Amino acid sequence: MAMGGRAGRLGGGQSRRAGDTALGHPPDAPARPDPSVTARLAGWAVGFGVEGTPDDLDAVVGHRLLDYTANLLGGADQPSVARLVRYARRYPGEVPLPDGYSTSPDGAALVYGAAAHAIESDDTHQPSSSHPGAVVFSTVLPLALLNGVGWPSVVRATIVGYEVMGRIGRTSGPAGEYVRGFHPTGTVGAFAAAAAAGVLLGADVEQLTDALGIAGSMSSGSMSYLTNGSWTKHLHPGWAAHGGIIAAALAVDGYRGPDRVLERPHGYFAGHSDVPDPAPALAALGSPPYVIERTSLKAHGCCRYEQAAIDAILELRRQYEVVPDDVARVRVGVLGAGWDIVAAPADRKRRPGNMVDAQFSMPFGAAVALLYGKASRHEHTDAHVRDPRVISLMDRVECFLDPSLDAEFPAKWPAVVELRLRDGREVSVRVDHPKGDPENPLTFEEVGAKLHDVASAVDEQARTTVIEAVRALPQGGDLAGFRDALVGAWPR
Repeated sequence: MAMGGRAGRLGGGQSRRAGDTALGHPPDAPARPDPSVTARLAGWAVGFGVEGTPDDLDAVVGHRLLDYTANLLGGADQPSVARLVRYARRYPGEVPLPDGYSTSPDGAALVYGAAAHAIESDDTHQPSSSHPGAVVFSTVLPLALLNGVGWPSVVRATIVGYEVMGRIGRTSGPAGEYVRGFHPTGTVGAFAAAAAAGVLLGADVEQLTDALGIAGSMSSGSMSYLTNGSWTKHLHPGWAAHGGIIAAALAVDGYRGPDRVLERPHGYFAGHSDVPDPAPALAALGSPPYVIERTSLKAHGCCRYEQAAIDAILELRRQYEVVPDDVARVRVGVLGAGWDIVAAPADRKRRPGNMVDAQFSMPFGAAVALLYGKASRHEHTDAHVRDPRVISLMDRVECFLDPSLDAEFPAKWPAVVELRLRDGREVSVRVDHPKGDPENPLTFEEVGAKLHDVASAVDEQARTTVIEAVRALPQGGDLAGFRDALVGAWPR
């Protein structure tokens, strides 16, 4: 896993031709034809932000980093993450792990990505149905913490990673990924991680094109975790970040990758998409709004396809002062793209076997929202899965497909909820933009409150220190302060 010597993992952007000459290989590689989509993405990434990024994006990256850190701290105590920590400890290094040890950047990326994804509360780019924060920050932070990289470089690499992930993912189309059994976060995430890592490692255009090409062979992520509530989904963003760092490090050392890794007949789109051509990924490249600005945060600890429905249930609960015994039936309109993820098969979704199953069960999410008035990571537990009150409510939840919802997907991820009450009343509401969407955003303070909630196992003062360390970064704070705050907050 580890890349051997530090220069091999972290070397800068020496020209491949110069590197080949030094190794005794001829420098006269054949000239490439017109730039591919892959090469044009690489060219944009290498040039982006060299003279500085827009000031307003500093605050956006800080905001997303705080949400990522909330999920990282909140997920660090999960049993799936503990196994990965033990694995990463085999590869000593200088990047901190949750247990007080340290590892290599690629080892830390594996752990960080899994931890940030484990409680199912990380950000979502809706058009690509991917979770960029768990991939991109898990790539950027280990490299930046090791090398003392400044905040401007972190901002630049983060924006590039989000942009590559969102553009490839929305162009290939999440529906095509899902029908083939792939999880977009893992598959598209490898390209995002390679791009972000390449920027931090100083790759030139040719090297970053190679890094993206290598990442195509690192890309993976199976949806089969849905069959038994297994832990493999947690692995997907960590594996993408881990592989992306390796891809970028290999590329800057002269390892050659395909320069048309996206294009048919052999590239990514041939195996993952119904779309014939990846060229639309380049549309308005470099123009705002950037993908990171259009990424949604989660207010609830479950699948993104449940967020609007849970908001709707909570609104009806408040507006009509509904208590669980009042409810005869709950009908939830679900997006077609999420049907097989959170709604079907109905009998299995009404009887989740464990925490992971519960995170992808609309009946469970609806039940805990009605019962507790929230659906955070604290409600998505094995104990609540077995709670007779939750089971009784799940049996009253019926999901249905609503074409009017699908008509606006993926620009919107709406839901409609109808409650039939025992006194004969029927009440309903539709939510187009759940809390956390760009149109209905969580403020920095609300994300801070989320960190206090999802990472409640961490000492309160340590949580506050982390929040203030992130807040200081766009105002000239340094990553050393963030690193110290993070190390002081890891649950032990």
